[in-house]
Amino acid sequence: MLKLACALLFSLAAAASAQPADRAPQPVRVGLYASPPFVFEKGKRFSGMAVDLWQEIAAEQKLQSSYRVYPNLRELVDATARGEVDVAVTNLTITEDRARRIDFTHPWFDAGLRIMVNKDQGAGFAEVIAGLKDSGHLKGYAWLASVVLLVTLLFTLFDRRFDSEFPRRWRDGLAESFYSVMSIATSGRMSRKNLFGWLGRIAEGLWLLCGVAVVSYITASVTSVMTSLSLTSQINGLRDLPGKTVGVFAGSVAQEYISENAIGSREFRDIDEAVRALRAGHIDAIVGDAPVLAYFAHSHPEIPLLLVGKIFEPDKYGFGLPLQSALTRSLSVGIIGAYESGRIAELREQYFGPANK
Repeated sequence: MLKLACALLFSLAAAASAQPADRAPQPVRVGLYASPPFVFEKGKRFSGMAVDLWQEIAAEQKLQSSYRVYPNLRELVDATARGEVDVAVTNLTITEDRARRIDFTHPWFDAGLRIMVNKDQGAGFAEVIAGLKDSGHLKGYAWLASVVLLVTLLFTLFDRRFDSEFPRRWRDGLAESFYSVMSIATSGRMSRKNLFGWLGRIAEGLWLLCGVAVVSYITASVTSVMTSLSLTSQINGLRDLPGKTVGVFAGSVAQEYISENAIGSREFRDIDEAVRALRAGHIDAIVGDAPVLAYFAHSHPEIPLLLVGKIFEPDKYGFGLPLQSALTRSLSVGIIGAYESGRIAELREQYFGPANK
């Protein structure tokens, strides 16, 4: 009997120890926000550094994932806070405000914010015209145009009176005089016939001097306006953002930072939409997570984009869960294990290369 009882206890203990290993996978609702290279969405298939890390930890802990994609970070965090999803997987920054509404796992990525601009940022034609108007040079150009038209008319009347070879038709005569005036003003060449000897030469010399002055004035005014616009319109860092319109992603930490610093902004759903607006001139820069911006610029070399300034507002990414979730501790343990095994470092090198550490 004693042997039988011991055998029975041994069998029960063995069954109890085997039960966790044989348990059915636990279903988990996973919320995603597509943000390459952390989350890629291709149809119903998902990949990326955050997804790979999640799937490996989920497989170890026998969690069966069902995915739902959210259009922006704000809606993903809201859904997590309401308990519509069990875990939020993306490049989700851990912040104090979010931590009041949802739980976070142990951090698995160090990041921060950075600025993206057009590589060919500078003053365009419309900006130059506006600058000339604001500086009063357009009024000066209008006076010069009036003088050119007046001198064209005077040349025509003069030549019709004293030059027998001058065209008799008014339109031909005005065209000839206008060409002569513009030739002198722009190139300094005198193509008119000298009808008055040495007095005519002196008059021609004075007119050439006026032409040089006009060209010098136009060149100097345009150059000064373009230089001023270049200095004031280029963005080289955080200090250049006030007064500009910045693109941010809905519900992101970048949006909060830009709003807190009273910088004008426009909200976008994702980086593709923001880059289109940047290239079209609707915004002056994009502020977002540094690794996301760097990856986009690297993977789209055909688009002239440039990252400027240093990383600011350093932060950390973690998986988000509803408050007091039973999964928080086990997932954090899994992340710590991935750190210790070097798996997170391998994933980072896989998506960002060995030079990006």
